[in-house]
Amino acid sequence: MTKTATSQSSGGDVRLQGISKTFGSFTAVHPLDLTVPAGSFFALLGASGCGKTTTLRMIAGLEDPTTGTVELSGQDVTALPPYKRQVNTVFQNYALFPHLDIYENVAFGLRRRGIKSVKKQVEEMLDLVQLGPMARRKPQQLSGGQQQRVAVARALINKPQVLLLDEPLGALDLKLRRQMQLELKRIQTEVGITFVHVTHDQEEAMTMADTVAVMNGGRVEQLGAPADLYENPASTFVANFLGTSNLIAAEVVAVSGDDVQVTAGDAKLRLPAARCSATLAAGEKLLAGVRPEKVSLAHADDAEAIPDGRNRLPARIKDASFIGVSTQYVIDAGALGALAVYEQNIERDGRLIPGADVVLHWNPAHTFGLDAAQDISAGADLDEEAA
Repeated sequence: MTKTATSQSSGGDVRLQGISKTFGSFTAVHPLDLTVPAGSFFALLGASGCGKTTTLRMIAGLEDPTTGTVELSGQDVTALPPYKRQVNTVFQNYALFPHLDIYENVAFGLRRRGIKSVKKQVEEMLDLVQLGPMARRKPQQLSGGQQQRVAVARALINKPQVLLLDEPLGALDLKLRRQMQLELKRIQTEVGITFVHVTHDQEEAMTMADTVAVMNGGRVEQLGAPADLYENPASTFVANFLGTSNLIAAEVVAVSGDDVQVTAGDAKLRLPAARCSATLAAGEKLLAGVRPEKVSLAHADDAEAIPDGRNRLPARIKDASFIGVSTQYVIDAGALGALAVYEQNIERDGRLIPGADVVLHWNPAHTFGLDAAQDISAGADLDEEAA
């Protein structure tokens, strides 16, 4: 899709330098430096209380930073009130005017600025969010997803350099939320302006964003493209919070080129040195991580058929949950604890039931290594309500 002249002529870089926020003795956001490139879809992801919404509100001018500066397109706006910043915010409750129809809700910002001829701009914006035929309906006559699109149109018609989205899909049911994730991404691609999106929903962040900043305790734990964060978590918090990870306590035996050999209980495993953030020397402890969908299950009777060169762990099935597209297994790996395995339901083995002895096996290249000094369960059971 071609980007509009509106988006091409605007800036949109967001740069936070040394920005922090304290409320009394509580530090909501520790000093952080963050740059959001113009035209990108950027997500601040984290659990309740991590500081993501406070960070968004400082960009919007709704909170004054305790330290640091906020720059938009190279301009220091730290001291400017919200209405003097080239940003607009879409909130979870949409904040539409119930007494105005959709057309007038979208036109509101233009009329407030004294613009007389609004018809063309409003119609273009309603077409962008695919609500043209509903222009004369009231908000209460629309679904939640349609109201959300009206809120986006009302914000975008003001031609902001940056659109801030504060848990915009939180009030929608799961199916509609997934539809709206794709819809918002389409809109952002079409208009080409910077979107900064706050969410506690990992799938939402990974579906929509070009770049994700995972926040924890008022700090950015890791920053990167969704696939990179998922495949190469830098901490146990990111490994556990962004999806599910099996983290296995292990000890380094030897390092040979790019190959690291470790022992985990009685098992010997291998992993790439390039995927290790832990110290690599014989005798050092590390956590060997592997995602549940990367692991295969073989019944113990078929162990000899497992190809050579794969990591393998003997274990026993503790529980199995059929969820349609896959079966999720809880595996008892003895001293190594409980592990998760997700297998697609393509050719189900009827012997893989609770109590069955099995061998877990996977490609060593799918293993990552983390510093064992971290909390192995960090981020695993966080409250998923919006901050």
